[in-house]
Amino acid sequence: MKVNIEKYNPYWVNLFANESNNIKRILGDELHSIHHIGSTSIPHISAKPIIDIMPIVNNIDNVDKYNLAFEEFDYDMHGEYGIVNRRYFTKLDKETNKKLYHVHLYDRKDDKNIIRHLAFRDFLIEFPEVAKEYEDLKMTLINKYCGDKEKYVNGKNEFVKMTEKLAINWYLQKKITDYNSYQK
Repeated sequence: MKVNIEKYNPYWVNLFANESNNIKRILGDELHSIHHIGSTSIPHISAKPIIDIMPIVNNIDNVDKYNLAFEEFDYDMHGEYGIVNRRYFTKLDKETNKKLYHVHLYDRKDDKNIIRHLAFRDFLIEFPEVAKEYEDLKMTLINKYCGDKEKYVNGKNEFVKMTEKLAINWYLQKKITDYNSYQK
């Protein structure tokens, strides 16, 4: 499978907003919050044109009862898909058969996975020079491996893991600072 990277498109924010409304309709009161994650959520960097959405639910054990509703909105269900207590859905463009959305549902008590995604996103937004470094790496890998998905993913793994650690520390420190400022 080939990976395709496109220049940043401000319309990605609209795609997220529109699809979030569908997910809100599906999950109703089970939905705690919903977030745009992944590279399409980071302004000005190139990305795979697939919108990553992270709904946070009150109880992950209740999500499976919404599978038919997700199917009605043209989603494919993949269960946990390698991450315990996650539910993963994908949606394809019916005309082109290309992925449009990846939906990663987590329980609101799953701080580890929620913070991991939000910290990485917020860190790259806060530090555009790191975001640019990430974009440059992705473009190098696409060109070097002619879009080969497995080699592309493996090639960026070390950068993502290193940046994720920095991002989580920064994010948690920022939350502590914000909380302390709020308490004053």
